[in-house]
Amino acid sequence: MLTFEQALEQLLAAVQPVEETRLVPLTAAAGRVLAAAQQSTVAVPPLANSAMDGYAMRAADVTAAGICLPVSQRIPAGTVGTPLQPGTAARIFTGAPIPEGADAVVMQERCEHGEGGVVINHVPRSGENIRLAGEDIALDTDILPAGLRLRPQDVALAAAAGLPELPVRRRVRVGIFFTGDELVQPGEPLPPGAIYNSNRYALRALLEGLGCEVRDLGTVPDQLDATRAALRHAAADNDLIVTSGGVSVGEEDHVKPAVEAEGRLDLWKIAIKPGKPLAFGEIRRSDAGKTWFIGLPGNPVSAMVTFLMLVRPFILRLQGLAATQPAVLPVTADFEWKKPDTRREFLRARLDATGRATLYPNQGAGVQSSLVWANGIVDIAPGQTVARGDTVRFIPFSELLA
Repeated sequence: MLTFEQALEQLLAAVQPVEETRLVPLTAAAGRVLAAAQQSTVAVPPLANSAMDGYAMRAADVTAAGICLPVSQRIPAGTVGTPLQPGTAARIFTGAPIPEGADAVVMQERCEHGEGGVVINHVPRSGENIRLAGEDIALDTDILPAGLRLRPQDVALAAAAGLPELPVRRRVRVGIFFTGDELVQPGEPLPPGAIYNSNRYALRALLEGLGCEVRDLGTVPDQLDATRAALRHAAADNDLIVTSGGVSVGEEDHVKPAVEAEGRLDLWKIAIKPGKPLAFGEIRRSDAGKTWFIGLPGNPVSAMVTFLMLVRPFILRLQGLAATQPAVLPVTADFEWKKPDTRREFLRARLDATGRATLYPNQGAGVQSSLVWANGIVDIAPGQTVARGDTVRFIPFSELLA
């Protein structure tokens, strides 16, 4: 079996980002992966402006609190005033350009109406409450790097920099299907020996959450010919095929021989728990191309954990993202782990109000309730024991589900 690190390295080394790009308007850019670095078309702000509602003046004209200055003009946001005459003040509002000649703004709370003008009850310094031109973004500077999944704040920055649209990579197309004659869809009668197919809904949600275009082929019978046909069909117009179930060594597990017949299997067993049987390879297409293949275990917890720890970074690399690994937090263990495995273990855990990690009491690979109860995963190295109070590696679900 490969170690987790070896398997992840092999997955990431094999894949290259999709090459096709699209120009999309800013209204459709959030969640997409930026294909090329972007530069600002303007300085932000374009002119020096007021950070406060108040009065613009020359700092040299107010040498002591209580000086009264005549108000020579009123400058709302979006209006450029006239040059400020010495010995006067301009009524100014937040975001309005600073008039030529002024070098300070005193907030209105420190001013009061006086006979013949405004009384300044504060001695300003030059530059006070003024935002300088270009202090946020200089003209023609890089603002967004390639390989970034665009967040709302990234889209807002592009808008502030004058960019109406952005180049993004095409969405990754993923075909999914599920093997198992025991699988029944929710809402249908549940015969003896059958189970509802929860993995279908988990994988769809995980893939769509990553911004993939998902093609769902449903459930495939536990037959070699049917599995091969499903692989050929899914390979025709997808970048990646993800399946669940049928990757172990039982007589009814047909995914491994089907992949070997329709393409190539590069990886099968990984020294992790849960999720040892994970298949990775490629399926031949009729156009002489190839479609990547990843087969997940059928147990619900195994399927989700292997997806989050191995499939997710693979898809991020396929999407063209520069960063593929989640942030890991060092936290204090509020549990003991005295019987370590020879495999790397990913334990469902929750941080309490003090930031200490506790474990779900049943860590079985089929216990889906553990995933709902937990807010992250504790990453235990092979052979590692844990005593209460030790520092352990914690990966929040917030890092893995985005």
